[in-house]
Amino acid sequence: MQPADVERLIEANLEGAEATVRRARGEHDDDHLAAVVVSPAFEGASLVDQHKMVYDALGEHMTRDVHALELSTYAPGEAPE
Repeated sequence: MQPADVERLIEANLEGAEATVRRARGEHDDDHLAAVVVSPAFEGASLVDQHKMVYDALGEHMTRDVHALELSTYAPGEAPE
């Protein structure tokens, strides 16, 4: 699965999300990705719940097309510059 496809899925299925997805550094497999996701849905949610929201947005693609996803999740205004 291409990083742009993962970005589209996250943004389409997670309220107000802005996702940036790339191949994970040091990994040679196409199914190891890293994502930075900013969404107002994360406000007040624990890190575990934020990550679950992203996995839910990806649905069965998470187990079928993406082997590993390194996640950084933020509510608006929390993301480092």
